[in-house]
Amino acid sequence: MLLGSRERDAGPADVAGRIAGEAVAEAVRLALAGEADAVVTGPVHKHALHLAGFRYPGLTEFLAHLAGDRDVAMMLTTRGLRVVLVTTHLPLRDVPRAVTTERVVRTGRITEAALREWWGIARPRLAVCALNPHAGESGLFGDEDDRVLRPAAEALAAAGPLPADTVFVRALRGEFDAVLTPYHDVGMTAVKVAGFGKGVNVTLGLPFPRTAPDHGTALDIAGKDIADPGSMRAALELAVELAGRARRG
Repeated sequence: MLLGSRERDAGPADVAGRIAGEAVAEAVRLALAGEADAVVTGPVHKHALHLAGFRYPGLTEFLAHLAGDRDVAMMLTTRGLRVVLVTTHLPLRDVPRAVTTERVVRTGRITEAALREWWGIARPRLAVCALNPHAGESGLFGDEDDRVLRPAAEALAAAGPLPADTVFVRALRGEFDAVLTPYHDVGMTAVKVAGFGKGVNVTLGLPFPRTAPDHGTALDIAGKDIADPGSMRAALELAVELAGRARRG
């Protein structure tokens, strides 16, 4: 690839971030124009994107903007487990304030629509994962579960809030089609324990399916021929599956 003066003057991270950001923008353009049925993105280094001027918390937010500032949600899925994050990249101290009844319900509605349209599940069964240990233990360990999450679960006709130490086991056994989780690590940990190396990130709420491997760039092993392609392969296969169902729908 020949670099112009701007690229020669920039550092390697700036250049990599600009190439990645523009590639994602072009992929979304193709999907919106009907020239692509789905978008699969590889791992992207967020700091490089920021250096290049793409200042979004992650690709989920960037994709939502490119698609017309859509209301989206992040799903992680592996081995039949589907987990949807109510909040994403936030410090843990900010989570209780960000998890509102309205936000949980909105995330649930986006999830229901995707499960119907992309997964072909006519009547999605949702569960809401609790924020506090033992779902607050009747207020002993916090009142957010009763005050915030329970009304959301009722509005969605979902189970919960259910403690994090049991809800994912029940979902893996087939009791729920998706679990709404209040913060990033509780959902991510469940998916990675259930199927590390096979997880897929799906952006719900876009007008086209978008998937990605559920791991980062792993720059420390780049070029060593030891990276595991399993998650990327799973992302490609799921994109094909979802795109086919979306076309039929």
